[in-house]
Order: sequence, then C-alpha cells, then structure tokens
Amino acid sequence: MTRGKRRLYVYAGKFMHLTLLGYIVKWSVIGSLVGVLTGSGSALFLAALDAVTQQRLQHPWLLWLLPFGGALVSYLYWKYGKDASKGNNLILEQIHDGGGAIPLRMAPLVLFGTILTHWFGGSAGREGTAVQMGGSLSEWIGKRLRLSPADRRIILMCGISSGFGSVFGTPLAGTVFGLEVLALGMIRYEALFACFVASFIGDLTTKAWGIHHIHYSVNTIPAITLITVLKVVLASMVFGLASILFSELTHWLKARFTGWFRNPAVKSFAGGCILIAIVYAFGTREYLGLGLPLISDAFEGTAPKLAFLWKTVFTSITLGAGFQGGEVTPLFVIGATLGSTLADLLHLAVPFMAALGFIAVFSGATNTPIACFIMGIELFGSGNLVYMFIACVVSYYFSGHTGIYVSQRIGVSKSRLLRLPEQATLASVRGKKGRKKEKRERA
Repeated sequence: MTRGKRRLYVYAGKFMHLTLLGYIVKWSVIGSLVGVLTGSGSALFLAALDAVTQQRLQHPWLLWLLPFGGALVSYLYWKYGKDASKGNNLILEQIHDGGGAIPLRMAPLVLFGTILTHWFGGSAGREGTAVQMGGSLSEWIGKRLRLSPADRRIILMCGISSGFGSVFGTPLAGTVFGLEVLALGMIRYEALFACFVASFIGDLTTKAWGIHHIHYSVNTIPAITLITVLKVVLASMVFGLASILFSELTHWLKARFTGWFRNPAVKSFAGGCILIAIVYAFGTREYLGLGLPLISDAFEGTAPKLAFLWKTVFTSITLGAGFQGGEVTPLFVIGATLGSTLADLLHLAVPFMAALGFIAVFSGATNTPIACFIMGIELFGSGNLVYMFIACVVSYYFSGHTGIYVSQRIGVSKSRLLRLPEQATLASVRGKKGRKKEKRERA
C-alpha cells in the first residue's frame, strides 16, 4: 500500500461522515449519469417497440420476413458482436470476475436485434435489451471516468438496475434486482445507494420522454385464512415448476439449434421458419411479440387455459434459435395466464391469482424473490402483501438451481442437503447434471 493510500484511510477513519457524504455525492452524480443515458435508451427502445408492434398488427405479411430478420441479426452478432452475443450473462460475468470488457456495440446491436424480432413477430421480451443497454452504457461511462475495478462492478450493477427499473416503470424493484440477480441467496449492499439513484433517475428519464407503463388492478383480495394460504402455496409450487419448464426448455433448444446448425444465421432462419409453421398449423398469432394482450385477458379471466404453455413454447423457440429479446415479459405472460387457469381450479379470484403468477414465475426463473415481491407492490399495490411474498418465496425455492441467467452464482444453496462447489454457477450445475445423464445413458 502506498503512503498516499495509507493517509487516505487514516483521514477516512477520522472524518467518517465526511467520507460517507463524499460517497453519496460521488454515486449520486455517477448513478444519475447512468440513469439519464439508460432511461433515454429505454425510452427510445419502448417507443420503437410500440411502433413496430403496431406495424406488425396492421401488416400480417411481415411475419414472412421473420427468418430473414433473424438471419441478419445473427450474422451481425457473428461477424461484429464478439462477446456481446453472451447478452446479460456477459454483464454478470464481468461483475463477478472482471478481466474483460463489455463492448459499447452491445447497445446498438441488441436494440436493433430486438426491434427486428418484434417487428417480424418473434416471441420475446424487453428486459434483456434494456439491461444490456444499461450495462454497455455504464461500462462506457466507467471507462471515461477511469473507475477502479471495485467501482466498475458497482457501476455495472447500476446499469442493470437502471435498465430494469426504466423499462418496466418499477424503480424500487429495479434497484433490488441489480443487487439480487448476481448470486442466489446473496445481496450486494455496497451498491444499494448507487443502484437506487440509477434506477430512480432512469425511470424518471423514461417518463420525461413521454413513455407510460401499463398497470393492472387487483380489486378482490381474499382474507388470510389457512385454507387460502395452503392454496396459494400449492399454486406457487406450480409457478416454480413452470419457471423450470421455461428455463430448461430454452436452454435445451439453444443447445439443439446450435448442434443442428453451425452457422448462426442459418440457425435463426430455421427457427423463424419453425415459428411460421406453428402459427399456421394452429391458426393463432396471439403468442407472437410481447403478448401483453394475453396479460389483460388473464386478469379478466378470458385467456385460453393453455396459454401459459403455448407462450412458453413460442418464446423458447424464438430465443433458442438465436433471436434477440428478453425473457421477463414472456414470463409475466406465462405467470399471469397460468394463475388465471389455476384460479378456476382453486376457486380463487382470477385477478388475484393472475397477479401472483405474474411475479411468482418471474421470481422462480430469475432467482430474485425480493425484487419480484417489491415489483408486485409497485404494480398491484400493497393490499396483497402476504400472499405476494408467499408466492415469490415458494416459487423461488421450487425452481431449484435453475434459471434463465446461467452466469448467476449460487451464493447460498437452496437446501443444506444440496451440496454444491464454491462459486458454482447455474451453468456449471446444469453441466454436471448433463454429464451424469450421459453416463447413465451410456451404461
């Protein structure tokens, strides 16, 4: 340690509150910069997304361009994207280990790719795009400011929080998501203030650009009784299993498509053709795009009973074939429609169960129960606190060590009976299971 650093630590110890004030001022400025850039990027993205969605609905023939759009984007990633093709997982890897870089090209590539996916009818979400833009822009800011490795990790977490909070209009959930998504069972409090500033400013910036978010009302909330709690616990187990189905099917299809088609452009072209064939085979287009109308139908009790399953299939094929887009909005659709279906079986109010499914399937797939619980409060109000908490936590446990982000680390195992290596990731756990399965098949 240099003499200058030793003096700095001595002064910090003597004037603790001035040191803390300096920290707050520093991250208020940096977090605000991240929030303004990311919030503006999210506003541009959401406005463009709405425009291309309207175009697709008005011109159904655009679906026939889906294979070509997917092939173009995959070609661009193949030739110019480099590590950007890892998406959200690259950001998580850099926060954990550093040693690499998040290229600025990630932001325009994922923006362009996601817009084309939705313009031509791919089934995908929007969170991945916002988070990747946030991570890419925050990395660029960090380089300009010459931040230390420790501060670089914090600013990347700010990028995640700001992207998530601004794209969904949930700044508190965005704050916690950026802290919680890194590792199962652990929250990084050193970035709490910085992530809040970035998420809060990001949300304000997006709204300042004239972007408005959809909120859903839950008017009927049952009294807290033993039988209702047991019904919610049972439904939450199902929500957790639904998150496993989505995560594992998406990962499996990514592996299969890559094995079948070595050329990424050909892979996406084939995936687009498969989606077109499914649309015409079943005569429905309601599972294309974000699927927001299905969420409204779920809260009204008019969604098809198997909508959750079909949205899972459409989205897993889209993402498995290499199309760009997020997973979270489709998870909202899957959860809300599944909750609507379970409401009839469990004799509970449809909007109540749709709201629980909305956040619970997301909780299981991302392993972020606290962020999802807070999101439930921001979206649906505080009248349903106990049931929302139960749904998020039970789904989190029943999803096991699976999830949509394979670079997530397992900080704390979900059971002491499930022993895992130190610093294990979801990818390493999946790989271990796959190797065991291969050995059993060979035997």
